[in-house]
Amino acid sequence: MSVQEKGGAARKAAGAKSARGYFLDPARRPAAAFLAGLCCLLAAAHLAGLAKLAPAYLAAWICLLALPAGALPVVIMIERADAWRPQPETALLETLRGLLALMPVAALLSLPIPFAAALLYSPPPDGPFGLARLPAVFLAARLGLYFVLWTGLALLFARRGGEPWGKAGRMDDGRAVLGLGLHTVIGTLAAFDLVMSVKGVPGLRFHASAFGLLTMAAWSSLALAAAILVAPPDVGPARRRHDRLTPLAVMLLVWAGLHAVQFLMLGVAADPGAAAWYRPRAGASGRALLLAGAALIGLAALLTLRPGENRTRLVAALAVGVHLAELFWFVTPAFRGSFRLTVVDGLALAGIAGLAAGLAPLVRRLFPGLAVTPAWPGRERRSRAAEPVRVPGA
Repeated sequence: MSVQEKGGAARKAAGAKSARGYFLDPARRPAAAFLAGLCCLLAAAHLAGLAKLAPAYLAAWICLLALPAGALPVVIMIERADAWRPQPETALLETLRGLLALMPVAALLSLPIPFAAALLYSPPPDGPFGLARLPAVFLAARLGLYFVLWTGLALLFARRGGEPWGKAGRMDDGRAVLGLGLHTVIGTLAAFDLVMSVKGVPGLRFHASAFGLLTMAAWSSLALAAAILVAPPDVGPARRRHDRLTPLAVMLLVWAGLHAVQFLMLGVAADPGAAAWYRPRAGASGRALLLAGAALIGLAALLTLRPGENRTRLVAALAVGVHLAELFWFVTPAFRGSFRLTVVDGLALAGIAGLAAGLAPLVRRLFPGLAVTPAWPGRERRSRAAEPVRVPGA
């Protein structure tokens, strides 16, 4: 045994004697995260009750769903762009592939939603996609269909670039078009079912055909911003593609444009249902969120003139915060009469994050095709070079 291995074994034995060392052991981190997340959800249920926890859980779960569902179209578009002009694999694309592994995790954590359907969706429904008319069994069946299709797409696009992506062909083009089209249909139906059909004033529920596109734009922007925060800088041949701020700024502009178009169209049409939907979301907190989004877009557009790693990560961190608040803005005002973030929301978000971190290793074993460990370009050789050289007989 080498000196490094002996030192590591000694530190592990010493750390295992304390609770902190026990739970910080990499082999036990998933169990510790799952336990912490479960404790957060139990604390939220104790503080506010199940009736108030249900909408917070739904909004926090949609935040988790946004990571794999938003990363999917971005991965498809990047791969199709690279297929026509082969490019080296980037750390950002590898990180986006890793986010696809959260799709089965989101499916598992959606199981409580059908059981809380009576708290989240109330009859009579308004619109063809309202889930309030369906019992919990049919709601679970519909969510199961969505996640079967989404997981199939994630398995299809989780593999790394190269063949067949290195060559542009009719089959690859058809696969990309089919993937984007199917994801658009699933995302639109899921947005109507899960968000637009939440409990509200019967007859005044808000339904707009553009809401599915708006929701998917928010998901993709959130997933791209989260990947930028996680992915390290590119090295080697991929270094020339280090500008990540411009794609994020474009996604933010598309997201803001869809918000503006939807609001203006509904304002011109004077839809009473839309007015009822916007009224509890237009308070002081809603206006503050609007100003924060506008400031974020202006900052992102301004910094594209001189992009840099620290500036990009700053914009990405702000974008993650704005989008997380926006997803709660979609759901919780229907139950509270106004938009405000509470301790229950924070506990629900922390609980979902802990449960997802605990379930992710199990899901990777069940779905080997999604067990994508980001092989960030240029770092495999560096990690091998840093390994100690073993001398035979030592």
